[in-house]
Amino acid sequence: MKSECVIGGAMAALLTATGSAQAADEVSASRRPNILYIMCDDMGYGDLGCYGQPYISTPNIDSLARQGVRFTQAYAGSPVSAPSRASLMTGQHSGHCEVRGNKEYWSGRDTVMYGSNVDFARVGQHPYDPDHVILPEIMKANGYKTGMFGKWAGGYEGSASTPEKRGIDEFYGYICQFQAHLYYPNFLNRYSKSLGDTATVRVVMEENIKYPMFGDDYLKRPQYSADMIHQEAMKWLESQDGEQPFFGVLTYTLPHAELVQPNDSILKGYKRKFFHDRTWGGQEGSRYNATVNTHAQFAAMISRLDAYVGEVMELLDKKGLADNTIVVFTSDNGPHEEGGADPEFFGRDGKLKGLKRSCHEGGIRVPFIVRWPEVIEPGRESDHQLAFYDVMPTLCDILGDSMERYASPKKSVDYFDGISFLPELTGASVQPKHDYLYWEFNETDQIGVRQGDWKLVVKRGKPELYNLAEDIHEDNDIASEHPDIVERLVAIARSQHTPNPHFSVTVP
Repeated sequence: MKSECVIGGAMAALLTATGSAQAADEVSASRRPNILYIMCDDMGYGDLGCYGQPYISTPNIDSLARQGVRFTQAYAGSPVSAPSRASLMTGQHSGHCEVRGNKEYWSGRDTVMYGSNVDFARVGQHPYDPDHVILPEIMKANGYKTGMFGKWAGGYEGSASTPEKRGIDEFYGYICQFQAHLYYPNFLNRYSKSLGDTATVRVVMEENIKYPMFGDDYLKRPQYSADMIHQEAMKWLESQDGEQPFFGVLTYTLPHAELVQPNDSILKGYKRKFFHDRTWGGQEGSRYNATVNTHAQFAAMISRLDAYVGEVMELLDKKGLADNTIVVFTSDNGPHEEGGADPEFFGRDGKLKGLKRSCHEGGIRVPFIVRWPEVIEPGRESDHQLAFYDVMPTLCDILGDSMERYASPKKSVDYFDGISFLPELTGASVQPKHDYLYWEFNETDQIGVRQGDWKLVVKRGKPELYNLAEDIHEDNDIASEHPDIVERLVAIARSQHTPNPHFSVTVP
């Protein structure tokens, strides 16, 4: 699946004449679109109105879909957060990527006090491979300002893979996705080139730490991280002047558990709607506080996220940047049932089988919307099969760049697994397609392979086979009826899995 970008038109001629290293400088900024990649957390395929959600109001995201193209067969990089984000950042599927699971780097032996609250002295996930390029580095090489607001999850504090070391100019949010389980945290992380930071630092939430992390007084904490992250993202967008293009990654933590938020008009509206609601007792080990009105809390989190998207689009329009900005909206994986969430109530799998952590469709098929007024005909729907690792070659294609020039000389093979879907965005008649899509996930010991309408799911080494054209819910395992197809897809799985000392799966 190793691929290189298709370079078209005037940009291809420019690259030929000047060399790709000089191309970004010689293409005028006005011809390079700004790019905003908005990725929320644990939103299922069926959680938005434009994907059939009947209970939750999402007018701003639905408007994005009407103004652009809505993909119906788009896939996350993994059924959980860190490896899915890694697939986006690296252009690799989870059989080649360094990060293939939610491996944490924190220990109860190394602690620090925030008021009377004990927290970890070092936090974060397994680092991205420092010898493999990631998306912000490519965008920086093409002359873009870069900002990321929300979750990082691409390396622990002090590792070789933190925002300031991987092409990010401005970062505000959570280095560690486990820390993000608290919406009223003890601290957030920041790296700001404009403020003179030399490394990612902790910003203590001074008003929060006056109250305990757990228990009845937790909701007295006033510094709500989702709002704070959004406000910093808006400040960064406000600072853009249109002279230099920007690449922003807004990795909002909503609607991931814990299910708590300000008791404002958004939440109160859903409390009235879901009068007969549920409560949940909390799980301190996972950093999930107890909550009441779980249906209202979850729905309000999605509508709050929708309001953020509306504010982003309003600001872009106000600044005259909306037409020349590509806006992508998606989720990092399928729906969760953590912290009291109730996916069955909301029909959140969108009629797909499986939740977060599953290689069935419900765990990996996600909403994916792209708005680009200067190129995309509004109101389109596409059934093109794409995955997160296709984003890197698509952006390279847009910029007239090639992933191949970023291949590391330190590696015998530096994998790039994606295919540009720019032709699909522009409505071109010929869109190259994947021969197959691939996933693996160590925590549940699963592998997924999709080839056309055939879907192989391997659980602890045992293959199951489904025909998605006839069985979208993957209810009928027909492996015994089609041993030849099973053999073909198993051979793909064997060819795509490379050994990794930190993450392992049972290959059939």
